[in-house]
Amino acid sequence: MVYDSHLGPVYGIWGTPSFSGSTHFSLGNQKVEKRMGCRQSLQNSEVFKVRTIYINEPLKNVYCTNTISTTKYSKWSFLPRYLYLQFSKAANAFFLFITILQQIPDVSPVGKYTTLLPLLVILAISGIKEIVEDYKRHMADKVVNSKTTEVFRQNSWHVIKWKEVNVGDIVKNLNGEFLPADMILISSSEPQAMCYVATANLDGETNLKIRQALLETAGTQKEEQLVNLAGKIECEGPHRQFNNFVGTLYLRGKSPVSLGPDQMLLRGTQLKNTLWIIGIVIYTGFETKLMQNAVKSPLKRSKVEKVTNLQILVLLLLLFLMSAVSCVGALIWNKIYLENIWYMGNNDNPSHNFVFDLVVFIILYHNLVPISLLLTLETVKFIQAQFINWDEDMHYDQNNLYAMARTSNLNEELGQVKYLFSDKTGTLTCNSMTFKKCTIAGVIYGNHSDNYDDDPENLSQSSFCEFNDPKLLENFENGHPSAEYINEFLTLLCVCHTVIPERHGNDIIYQASSPDEAALVKGAKKLGFVFTTRTPYSVTIEVMTEMHTFEILNILEFSSNRKRMSIIVRTPAGHLRLYCKGADTVILERLSKDSLFVEDTLKHLEYFATEVTLCIAYTDLTEKEYQDWLEKYQRANQFYKTEFKKLEECYEIIEKEFLLLGATAIEDRLQANVPETISTLLRANIKIWVLTGDKQETAVNIAFSCKLISGTTPRIYLNASSFEATQQIIEYNCGDLGNLLGKENDLALIIDGETLKYALRFEIQRKFLDLALSCRAVLCCRLSPLQKAEIVDLVKKREGAITLAVGDGANDVGMIRMAHVGVGISGNEGMQATNNSDYSIAQFRYLEKLLLVHGTWNYFRVTKCILYCFYKNVVLYIIGIFTSLPPLTLGIFEKCCSQKSLLEYPQLYTVSQTGEVFNTKVPVPRLSVPKALELDDNGRKFMSELTSSARKPRDRENGTGSHNHHLQRHVPSNDMKTSHKVPPPKSP
Repeated sequence: MVYDSHLGPVYGIWGTPSFSGSTHFSLGNQKVEKRMGCRQSLQNSEVFKVRTIYINEPLKNVYCTNTISTTKYSKWSFLPRYLYLQFSKAANAFFLFITILQQIPDVSPVGKYTTLLPLLVILAISGIKEIVEDYKRHMADKVVNSKTTEVFRQNSWHVIKWKEVNVGDIVKNLNGEFLPADMILISSSEPQAMCYVATANLDGETNLKIRQALLETAGTQKEEQLVNLAGKIECEGPHRQFNNFVGTLYLRGKSPVSLGPDQMLLRGTQLKNTLWIIGIVIYTGFETKLMQNAVKSPLKRSKVEKVTNLQILVLLLLLFLMSAVSCVGALIWNKIYLENIWYMGNNDNPSHNFVFDLVVFIILYHNLVPISLLLTLETVKFIQAQFINWDEDMHYDQNNLYAMARTSNLNEELGQVKYLFSDKTGTLTCNSMTFKKCTIAGVIYGNHSDNYDDDPENLSQSSFCEFNDPKLLENFENGHPSAEYINEFLTLLCVCHTVIPERHGNDIIYQASSPDEAALVKGAKKLGFVFTTRTPYSVTIEVMTEMHTFEILNILEFSSNRKRMSIIVRTPAGHLRLYCKGADTVILERLSKDSLFVEDTLKHLEYFATEVTLCIAYTDLTEKEYQDWLEKYQRANQFYKTEFKKLEECYEIIEKEFLLLGATAIEDRLQANVPETISTLLRANIKIWVLTGDKQETAVNIAFSCKLISGTTPRIYLNASSFEATQQIIEYNCGDLGNLLGKENDLALIIDGETLKYALRFEIQRKFLDLALSCRAVLCCRLSPLQKAEIVDLVKKREGAITLAVGDGANDVGMIRMAHVGVGISGNEGMQATNNSDYSIAQFRYLEKLLLVHGTWNYFRVTKCILYCFYKNVVLYIIGIFTSLPPLTLGIFEKCCSQKSLLEYPQLYTVSQTGEVFNTKVPVPRLSVPKALELDDNGRKFMSELTSSARKPRDRENGTGSHNHHLQRHVPSNDMKTSHKVPPPKSP
């Protein structure tokens, strides 16, 4: 969907029109809001002004309506906006000009309607297409706005539509329902006023998250209690930060209470495992965080279309020049011969005739610009899109999914992609991490063989996906010297996490913030240590049929800087214990001198190098030690909203003197043929950036697995907590590269979302991009959806190259819209990415054929069709032949190379990528061998065969061959010196 439409009048409570504007904006902005909706003024403002919401006083709350409109046109704006878009094309504007001239009496040498009728047909066909597409958007909006929810009004519950919800309303949602607006949770059906929500529509994560109401409002559940609820909420104005919220609740007769992200429920999230919740609406419509992160979808026009417009302008100049020369010739001829030719009549005002003759000649020569070009291209591209839809090589049998071209306007762009931006989870991987190996007390356990079937269809049935080593349980049950360590190790896996158990009958499904956490809990469950229940203050596990409850005292959160997560608990025996898991580098440096098994664990970590590894450790605390630290923690926690660094420093105080238990190895299985696909795309000179919301360590490990980076690739890490630190580290690395800055180097750049926020500031944005473009691979971790879109937009504007973004979740929608070409993968995270994409595929590996084969073919077909149309209209004046059939046939069936050649030699892709075949400097189509493709003897033999076949008559039936005879002059000769080798074609 495209979020680029106005909201209409701003409605107040009960749907009454209100024209007072939004109270938290300046008066200068209110007029803009009334005309264009709240969204634009909100997103352009970085100042979060205080907003006051009055509880049970609806007339005081006047903010944006909850109506969402994503249509491009309204019934009033369609005609002017559509005509503007159509006549912004040079060809249409020119033919409109000719049509007007032809209506002047005695001016046109041809009929009045010879140009008007074809132009009307073209506009009508394009208009019908626009109406159909926009009608689909309108119907989708209607479905969303017409959803119903319960609202407490006039002392009772009423069922109303989402579009009628207003700021300040008290809303009730039931299990499984999506939330209609951003709300503050005040009570729920669960103990301690908890609730569980799925946030896949916001961040792409399929796990559940816990939200908890304040104790002051937890008991407000009945109607009489809601009637007596009085007070106000003061909070920050709308902004797009999902995880940030600061507010204060003022209840009548009670002390003010602070509100934070734990009480915030966002529009688009789904209520799970909770019978009902009650909340107070604080943001509606385009002010919600979901809509604040929506990226306006730009009007996508292909590079070829832009070049075509420029060429049409050149033709227009040529037409005017020809007309002017013809006028001069007519004047000279008239001056010499007109007096002696009685039947031509006399004209006493020859100067007046120059303008008249110029108009006549323009009308006479106007066919130099092909009016059929646009209609021919529409037909050609539509059929090309069907070829993509029908391609059996991109058919995923497991889910019976075909590739789908959701637009036909960008077919040729697929052949010019220079930068590919990819999500990680669900796009490169199967989004299914598995616990495979571990080392405990110096003993290694798990699968020691990697000989397994790579067929993704057998993934769910193959046993290698699970931890399988009976030796571990035998050592635990038979009193092995390491039995106590095994018990503590598995207990830690069950306790130290943020996983939420979801019960379905007797089964437990674990919802985790990251797949690796879920994998560890599942692995422990298989070994008899079952995580069963979580509350905000306790965790209950079942160990060999015995129940144990651990009191949660503090959770020391994971961050990309800390690279670890810790939890302080009181064990069932009453002891204070700190459990910690994290990257080996940060755990090992915090070990106690009394810690054992360090050397053995390090050796095993080397063996686990291809998997995601975590070290497992713990330490016991005394009451005094914990109480002293708790005072420091509470003081530091006051600065959490403004400076997380102070909290991290406090964590450092207690995270020390660890005793090592062992380490785990987790595998996030890649989709089939991902490493091979990435290798092929890199050989095609396509730069690949991975943009993910996942943590840094996981992203780096996946980059290793898919061969995007190797073990010998130097890595640049950008992790900073302030603008000054970010600026310093970027300038240092730029200076370190020296003359290599701006050139591609065998480097990998890894940056997290917090650092990227500072790196995208205007002062250092250019230097950051210079550094990133100097690296062969770029990994951006912990990114918000908007940051992904900003990265794509930055590269697109700076480099001017064609970009492609591919993803499978709702958090990828922004970058999919922002890129020149957006590709959605039909995965496990819903259809949001697919519905907002230009092309959809079922697996990442299908990108190889989509780009290298369809992209290259479509580029050559479209460009040759355009040039053919131009040449056809020029020839019209020479031999009088006029037909659109030859360019139409060429645009549908032309192949520059066979499919086998394009897949075997990805370097051929650079011919279309660089735009050498079609630009304003090259009026004649040609196929040259790219510089990257310097061949050895076998390769030259292959290209020679390809050249000779190009000189032969086209054989349409076998699908090979080309009429492009220009290839031969660019093939390297046998005595050409080569520096890079391309492997010969494989034998059949």
